Parts: sequence; structure tokens; C-alpha cells
Amino acid sequence: MSEDLYQTLGVARDASKDEIKKAHRRLALKFHPDKNPDDKTAHEKFKRVQEAYDVLSDEDKRAAYDRYGADFEKIRSSGFHPGAGGAAGGAGFEGLDLEQIFGGRGGRGGGGVQFEHGFSDFFEQLMGAGAAPQRGGRGRRRQPQAPQRGSNVRHELELPLTTAVLGGTTEFYLNRGGKNEKLSVTIPPGVETGSKIRLREKGHPSHNGGPNGDLILLITVSDHPYFKRIGKNLELKLPVTLAEAALGAKVDVPTPTGTVTLTVPPSTSSGRRLRLKGQGVRDRDGNAGDLIVEIQIRMPESLDQQSKEWIQQFAEHNPMSPRDDITF
Repeated sequence: MSEDLYQTLGVARDASKDEIKKAHRRLALKFHPDKNPDDKTAHEKFKRVQEAYDVLSDEDKRAAYDRYGADFEKIRSSGFHPGAGGAAGGAGFEGLDLEQIFGGRGGRGGGGVQFEHGFSDFFEQLMGAGAAPQRGGRGRRRQPQAPQRGSNVRHELELPLTTAVLGGTTEFYLNRGGKNEKLSVTIPPGVETGSKIRLREKGHPSHNGGPNGDLILLITVSDHPYFKRIGKNLELKLPVTLAEAALGAKVDVPTPTGTVTLTVPPSTSSGRRLRLKGQGVRDRDGNAGDLIVEIQIRMPESLDQQSKEWIQQFAEHNPMSPRDDITF
């Protein structure tokens, strides 16, 4: 991770979360392996974009990257989590290997820092004598650390409204360990933007033999060209002809469970809302919302002379003042 992650996404260092998210979506779409199946350069760029987004979209990782720069990957791989709670004075090392970070083997730190008795004295100075490795035999040695879980991975997964409402299996790519993995997940019916799905032990590997962390999918539902979700209800703007609205009609309406027949009453105006019970979003308990259909009268793009005369006669026989109640 030697390249600057902000430059990888093409954003400023003070970019907002929304700016980072938009830059990631644009670049991920551009370099996605499915769009560039034989382009190794595009595959590499896609991988770097994913790595950059994984860091900059996470507040803790971004703060660590801003602080340590090019050393961030080395520190992260050692298990160091800045600001995490620990057993001694709140210092959270969680398996930090100082020799990995500073280099050397005799307690000699980076920049010429030395400790007379190696890293044991470093722990004593930083965390107190009680936190130092125990002495025994001919010298001091660090006690073995119990295996710890790897860190969790958060990944934003965008779903079409149809999948979010009905559920189903979807596939996505995740950059993990420098490799793009194609994963599959079963989406339960009724998820919405902001829902989270946890995949056990699909996160980062442990640094000392423990189980992997979890993969947490953050759900975002994309817009549908016709349907809009409002809680458990769905809304649809349904076009009808002038004749259907004036004389009444039975029209077919698509719903999540199939096509149903809607009765349009005679003399229906544009904007009238009709309700189809139980044809909305179904939750895990089997309870479903409603489908709200808003009528919109659709006129032909052009009228012949005879049609104009008929409409004129209709207006003369049915005088109206539809704007009398409008005030400012």
C-alpha cells in the first residue's frame, strides 16, 4: 500500500464519506473485472481501488492511515488498533509485535531508540511494570499470547429493489488479502438501505492463529424505475387512458407476488390513490405492507380534428372550475 490512497480514489485528503463513496462507485464500475475480462491493468486498478476504499471508508482505519501513512499496512498487519481498549491503562495493542514495527531483535527500535533490557523495558515504561513480560530462568521472555480473532471487514453491497423486497442469492467481489474474491450471499426478504448482514469468519485473518473476523455487509438499495418503497408499502404511478379514467376499467398491475387486477372507478382523476392490500413488502414474520397506486391519465401525443371536436363537446356538456379553490 505504498501509493497514496486518496490519489487512488482521486479525492482530496479532507474528502467527506459521501465523496469517497461516489469516487469508489465510479472507479469500481469503470475497472470491474466483468467489464474488463482480459485487461490485467484494469484488474490491478480495481484491486487498488477496493483496497483504498476499504481503508478510507472506515473511520478508524482512515485515522490510522492519516497518522502513519505508508507504515499503515505494516502496523495493521501486526494487529495494532489505535485507540482500542486494553488491560493496562487503556492501551490497546491486541497482539502488537514491536519488533515487526520497529525492526531489530535486541530491543533496538527505529530511529536509534534502545532499551537496556529489550522490549520488556519498553512495556514497563509505556504500560507499567505489571504489564511487562514475566522474568524467569536466565532472562526475560514474553508470555505467549492467546489467539485472537482477525478484524472485521465492512463492505457496502448495493441491491436492486426487487432483490431487497423478494430476497434471493446475489454475488459480489471483495478484495481480501490482496486478491479479488467472488462471494455469494443469500439476501433475506424485506431488507432495506441501512440493513446489515454478517458473514461469520469471512473477514481479515488472525495474526496469531485465531479465527478470522467477520464480513459485515452494509446494504444499499438502488432506485426502481417505477416502484418506490415507503417503509413496508410500495408506491406506483400507474398510467391510464382518458377513457379508462372517465368510464372506469379493470387494469393489470404488477406486484412482488405477481400480476393482480385493479378496478379503476369511473370519473377517476389523475392523482387519485388506490390501495392494494397486502401487495407491499413482506417482513420476516410474513406480514406485508400495501401497494399504493396513484392514477395518472395519459393523453395521446397528438389529436385529430374529430377527437378535438368530441373533447370540446364533452367540455361543454360537463362544465368545471377545477382551479377555483387554489390560493396562495
